[in-house]
Amino acid sequence: MKYALVTGASRGIGRAIALRLAAQGLPVIINYLSNHEAAHDVAREIADAGGKAELLPFDTANPEAIDAAIDAWENSHPDDHVGVLVNNAGIRRDNVMFMMPDDDWHAVLDTTLNGFFYITRRLLKHMMPRRRGGRIINIASLSGVKGMPGQTNYSAAKAALIGATKALAQEVAPRQVTVNAIAPGFIETDMTRELPQDELKKLVPAGRFGTPDEVAALAAFLASDDAAYINGEVININGGLYT
Repeated sequence: MKYALVTGASRGIGRAIALRLAAQGLPVIINYLSNHEAAHDVAREIADAGGKAELLPFDTANPEAIDAAIDAWENSHPDDHVGVLVNNAGIRRDNVMFMMPDDDWHAVLDTTLNGFFYITRRLLKHMMPRRRGGRIINIASLSGVKGMPGQTNYSAAKAALIGATKALAQEVAPRQVTVNAIAPGFIETDMTRELPQDELKKLVPAGRFGTPDEVAALAAFLASDDAAYINGEVININGGLYT
């Protein structure tokens, strides 16, 4: 059976993607770091709707924890495989660069960029030889497309993720694996709650922030068979905001 693994799936965009993929009939592996209650709520909501979900906590910045968790999952699912991977986990530690501590630089890149590398490399070992087609969807950001002041670390991580998406897509395409990125603009999540929304909405032609469900709908399409010929793309979802 083919599963979908969504990192950072206990809240926000990751939660919405997990729910949408489950609604499409995919059993979903919910990754999270520490928010056990929120992760259980997502799994419960999927189950209540007739879907299937499992929890798999690990730190995306820790390669040993990633390997141990995925090894354990594969050992308990000998007839199953992860055919859809959504690299969504990420953190923000905003600051102007000249005041940014080393730890804030490394923490953001470790979670977003290195996490993508560790998890994707590990799952490709089994995804590529199957030749059944795989889907890798990386959640980038407007910040990685155009850069945002006060987010040098976050912009660097997301921009690097976009470059990695384009390169990896060419490597794995012969094995029927696609790699695409989604670059959300301003989306209503916990990460944007403290932003000056009234001012930022004036920059968006649509006049509003997007919703996690709107991002999830795009992710679900990219995970489907209908998207088999879409590869190496970075799709903006930002209400028409100039990038």
